[in-house]
Amino acid sequence: MNDHHIAHATPHRIRVLQVEDSLPDAELALAELEADGIVCEARVVDDERAYIAELQAFDPHIVLSDLSLPGFSGQRALELLRERSDDLPFIYVSATLGEEAAVEALRNGATDYILKQNPARLASAVRRALSEVEARRARRHAEAELIRAQRFESLAMLAGGLSHDLRNMLQPLLLAGDSLQDYQDDPRLARLGALVRDCGRRGLEMVQSMLSFARGARRAEQVRLGDLLDALGLLLQGSVPRSVHLVIGMHDPELHFEGNHTELQQCLLNLSLNAIQAMPGGGELHINTEKVALSAEFFAEGEEVRPGQGLCLTVSDTGAGMSEEVLSHLFEPFYTTKQDGTGLGLLSCQRIVTSHGGVMRVDSKPGVGTRFRIYIPLAQSTSDVGAGEEAGNLQGSAEHVLVVAEEVALLSLLRDTLDAWGYQVHVSQSGTAALQWIEASGLPDLVLMDADMSLFPAERTLAELLQRGYAGGVVMLTGASGSPVPVAGSRLQVLMLDKPFSTQRLLQGLKQVLSRGHGDGARSADTE
Repeated sequence: MNDHHIAHATPHRIRVLQVEDSLPDAELALAELEADGIVCEARVVDDERAYIAELQAFDPHIVLSDLSLPGFSGQRALELLRERSDDLPFIYVSATLGEEAAVEALRNGATDYILKQNPARLASAVRRALSEVEARRARRHAEAELIRAQRFESLAMLAGGLSHDLRNMLQPLLLAGDSLQDYQDDPRLARLGALVRDCGRRGLEMVQSMLSFARGARRAEQVRLGDLLDALGLLLQGSVPRSVHLVIGMHDPELHFEGNHTELQQCLLNLSLNAIQAMPGGGELHINTEKVALSAEFFAEGEEVRPGQGLCLTVSDTGAGMSEEVLSHLFEPFYTTKQDGTGLGLLSCQRIVTSHGGVMRVDSKPGVGTRFRIYIPLAQSTSDVGAGEEAGNLQGSAEHVLVVAEEVALLSLLRDTLDAWGYQVHVSQSGTAALQWIEASGLPDLVLMDADMSLFPAERTLAELLQRGYAGGVVMLTGASGSPVPVAGSRLQVLMLDKPFSTQRLLQGLKQVLSRGHGDGARSADTE
């Protein structure tokens, strides 16, 4: 007897693999299970070859094994099973299992043992074994989810911290770039100014992307598909080797949709570079777009269901492909198959797509290649947004502005910028120095203060200003934007200005506070 099938096709059935050389004994065991309400599908084997084949093909929920068979044994069956799985229950069903052998069997990884002379306990033993397996799997899943959540939390904290430092570093670049634009009579200097300013703005976009990751938010804009793929093509020019044939297909370059150009470009670039690395011997890299109709059934469990028109962005290669094992870990933080990989690239892609309300699909076969498809829901196109800030009349009228900041470079640039725009500027490198200047020179018309001061914190400086009767406006350079609102009990108003900011935004803020206006979308900060 090699392989016999005993099918009991009922709902919630379990698959039982029996290692038994006696068909009547095998059927007797199944009868015990069915008598207790356990519906099962069983296969019976009595040699090692058939046993190994059924472990693969039948994928049983549990193994019931006799202790000794001609040419095979329960011990060997247990050994082979534990090489494949530590979870799969293995129960001895034997007429000759003594107490010492039973203890040894449990020590070697058996789940339980049943004497054929007393099969009444078989059903309860099977139920308990399957229940314990489910409990272990549920516990491992919960532990994995906890670790995953902790990693995401760590990444968010890291992104938040890095963005804070980068904003401070970018601020001088933006101000210096704007200042150099004033030298239009020197084309070289003006070009350098434009370069510095553009680099600063590019860095700012990256910081905002990091913040959106940390906060789970997204900065929306109208993205033109043609611009997105043109920019991607330019970025890839220097990265695609001659052995790789790059093909970019676009169905409608004028298609506009709501999204974040920088983030989507980063996502497509990551996928494309991964594809290139998967083809060390050369191949084809295809980047295609198409408009698709997404039905509710298209979305998997746990995904946000957004049926309707969608944009499908496909990045496919003819490279090495990925195994099922790699695919199962593909979006886990820090998982990588590269020696110098971070394991964050695809996670970042997934985060970007999810933040756009989209979903990702990946198909891959070893030796064939990999295809990533990104589905972005399309809403009705609207007119361009974020056309820029109105310039207006930003020239100062010789108002006295006290600038307080510990960072020398920022202090110097703020002084030069405001001086060039018609303000009388006084600078102090600490809160105490500012208060001393006020004692000697009187109250200014406006205080421009960096919130990141450690020697004499900004909050304490504001409190001291209030005590000295200062009732003017304050522009606080920090990470939250807002408009001035009177502070209770005083005429003091504080505008929170997000760093990094452009010269234009800075001047608008000063005008806003000096005129006691109320800007759009702003909020205040208490100083008491």
